[in-house]
Amino acid sequence: MSELRQTRATCCYCGVGCGVIIESDGRQVLGVKGDPDHPANFGRLCTKGSTLHLTASPVLQQQARALYPEMRAERNKGGGARERVTWDASLDYMAQKFADTIARHGPDSVGFYISGQLLTEDYYVFNKLAKGLIGTNNVDTNSRLCMSSAVAGYKQTLGADAPPACYEDIELAEVVFIVGSNTAYAHPILYRRLEAARRANPQMKVIVADPRKTDTAREADLFLPILPGTDVALFNGMLHICLWEELIDTVYIEAHTEGFAELRKTVRDYTPAHVAEICGIREQDLVAAARLFGQSKASLSLYCQGLNQSASGTMKNAALINLHLATAQIGKSGAGPFSLTGQPNAMGGREVGGMANLLSAHRDLANADHRAEVATLWGIEDVPGKPGKTAVEMFEAVRTGEIKILWIACTNPAQSMPDQKLIREALKKAELVIVQDAYKTIASADYADVLLPATSWSEKEGTVTNSERRITRIKAALDKPGEALHDWEIVIRFARKLEALLDRPRTLFPYATTEEIWNEHRESTRGRDLDITGLSYRILEEQGPQQWPYPQGAAGGKKRLYEDGVFPTSNGRAKFVNTAYQPVAEPVDARYPFRLSTGRLRDQWHGMSRTGTVAQLFAHQSEPAVVMAAQDMERRFIKEGDLVHVTSRRGSQILPAAAGDDMRPGQAFIGMHWGEEYVSGRGREGEGSHGVNALTLPAIDPYSKQPELKHAAAKILKAELPWRFLVFGWVEPSAVLALQASLRPYMRHFAYASCTLFGREQVGVLFRAADDYAAAPQLLAEIEAKFHLVGAEVLRYDDKKRGNARRILVKDGKLAAVALAGDTSAEHWLKQYLEEGQAVAALGRLLLMPSSQAPQGFKSRGKIVCNCFNVSEGEIGDTLAGMAGDGDACLAGLQDKLKCGTNCGSCVPELKKIIFAQKISIKAAA
Repeated sequence: MSELRQTRATCCYCGVGCGVIIESDGRQVLGVKGDPDHPANFGRLCTKGSTLHLTASPVLQQQARALYPEMRAERNKGGGARERVTWDASLDYMAQKFADTIARHGPDSVGFYISGQLLTEDYYVFNKLAKGLIGTNNVDTNSRLCMSSAVAGYKQTLGADAPPACYEDIELAEVVFIVGSNTAYAHPILYRRLEAARRANPQMKVIVADPRKTDTAREADLFLPILPGTDVALFNGMLHICLWEELIDTVYIEAHTEGFAELRKTVRDYTPAHVAEICGIREQDLVAAARLFGQSKASLSLYCQGLNQSASGTMKNAALINLHLATAQIGKSGAGPFSLTGQPNAMGGREVGGMANLLSAHRDLANADHRAEVATLWGIEDVPGKPGKTAVEMFEAVRTGEIKILWIACTNPAQSMPDQKLIREALKKAELVIVQDAYKTIASADYADVLLPATSWSEKEGTVTNSERRITRIKAALDKPGEALHDWEIVIRFARKLEALLDRPRTLFPYATTEEIWNEHRESTRGRDLDITGLSYRILEEQGPQQWPYPQGAAGGKKRLYEDGVFPTSNGRAKFVNTAYQPVAEPVDARYPFRLSTGRLRDQWHGMSRTGTVAQLFAHQSEPAVVMAAQDMERRFIKEGDLVHVTSRRGSQILPAAAGDDMRPGQAFIGMHWGEEYVSGRGREGEGSHGVNALTLPAIDPYSKQPELKHAAAKILKAELPWRFLVFGWVEPSAVLALQASLRPYMRHFAYASCTLFGREQVGVLFRAADDYAAAPQLLAEIEAKFHLVGAEVLRYDDKKRGNARRILVKDGKLAAVALAGDTSAEHWLKQYLEEGQAVAALGRLLLMPSSQAPQGFKSRGKIVCNCFNVSEGEIGDTLAGMAGDGDACLAGLQDKLKCGTNCGSCVPELKKIIFAQKISIKAAA
């Protein structure tokens, strides 16, 4: 038996940057646990992080991972399957295509779209390849969809892209203002810290502003249910009240800032009554929020994509920072505007200049002196001054033919970008699409002329930077699988081949290790706001993660910035930005009356290329849905689970409707993760539907160029699709993802189709479809055959007159697979029988009866609430029924009896919601 190894790394999901300890035997990951010594999480992990080892199981890796280079035999958009090739063949071809294209059309005819999930060293060489060797600034990242408005807001006000606070401030704050973030879902471990801080300090107040009453909002002392996009009005209104009630700090403003007089004139018009009307909130709640914020000795703001993903995202960020500057809630313990990074290394990517408008060490591309500094560091004549294309602009340039070659690394734009029609037209138009990724199953891989296999989280080594400016050293737990290479290795191999074709006398890429890359990056920071010249790999390995700045000679990094009131601006003063509220980019109207927003689900991540391989992560939210207010559903005669057309001006997607008590009428919400890998259909005019981002808006912020992903005007109409089809069953682990991938082409045969996973110890696949007519028997037979619903051992029922059919596969006295056509209402009990492994011999003819009648004594478990211990709503309700006491006592009782909420804690807010609802129900009955 191989020796058990423990390797320190970080979680590869959100920007909290939790430390993990990977347990492996040198060949495979056996387990993952939180690192108790890591200052970001102190051993805690959320439901996603605690299941990371399941994403690295060998049987899943073999199905999902890209393990060798592939190229199309016919290198044109007319078709042709990709074939396995050698690294030299793929990189030689790419280098020649780049050289020829650049010679004919110039360096700006190529573009790179990379990712906040790359390591800092990967990012650095991509940036140097584009701007240093090729001579184009067309390198951007999916961080443009994530944090660019936060960056622009920080730079406009404070002078640098640097969150001034740290995680410790959560414990030290008197008031925590959460806006544009469902922190309980998006950054669960930080939310655990907030829960603990509130228990330790009952006087702490939490204010939440959000259009939805999320789990985060339910826990707040004060909830402001603002209308989507009205954040600037809210912040200006709070500042107006602080001015009126003399809660601003005039001494701080005069000593450390400029531009307040102009802003003061603007916010004069933001009276409480006017702002309450704009935001759709109560005037007294607005006043209460301003007083809490302004009177507090330490107010901390936590914010994320609700502010950033907007056509006015920079103004939203700046308006919030204005509020902090005016009240001197910055540069001290427990206070400051703290943007929560969305991706694990979006900060690191910005540090090395891996975006179209940046250069290394937070230098500005538009600054000639900054370009000259980088050119000197790299030993080249100059860095081009022409602005590069940002994310949406880049794909538009590909669509118009301005960019001929597109290299995509570690991201999935065919799922994550807004306006999928534009994106897919661009990917089809490009002369060459290169996709460099660990996963071959992503939608973008379908468009790849060249597919390059890259390493994944447990195989990579280098550094990442989290939301609090903390750099962590990562070491690889496993060797590279198959022929995969590290992202930085791929770039360097390609660059050297291109340099040979361009007849360069020396290489710009002499690196043999990630440390050599990092050392060059470190030197680029000398004298900058993020100076890390005092850091080294050795220090990170021996002393653990460190925060920047950490200049040469320093004893450690800096927890908080601007404690001395000096800012990295030309005169050392912070700048107030004159922010004015602008209505949303796409207002609702009579044709499109719903305000549609998108956001995170608790247990999924981005496009689900990783989390989507773990069946149990589907338990909390098993399938795609559009969440609506109950009143809107009643008004439109829509019942829970009915299919509806959700249509914007850009596209349409059919989805099941779900009633939610978390939003007001006229609003709707869809999880951002659902791409065509999981939900699809024929779409309108035969063009196909491509998940939630077929609906979203490509409008961009004029300063940050971040697209408006959080709001779109939509209409929702009941879909008249009377015929239904459903098939689900257990699948051999070695075939799960292969089966799911093989079902994807079938989804386009139906008006609506979805395909997801379920199960825990066993893994199953569930395929659901609907149409306005019964599908051809041959089509259904092909799908059923993939679940082994063929042969004499399959129990069959057919009612051709009514269009109903059942197929039941029983193995060892238990259900193994089920197909229902026409009437699918028996799903609710058949699936539970299958999942629980209940014996079915006693059911007899009930298995094939056409009605949905459940067996006598059957009780539905309901939705899984606690994923760690597989605890359902039904079990929670039954346990609560016999409990007395207040909410805290009931929560403690549930945790004691069912263990729910005692591991990662991600379900605790939902447990509190269920407890509250049950207590209200009992009181009403009494």
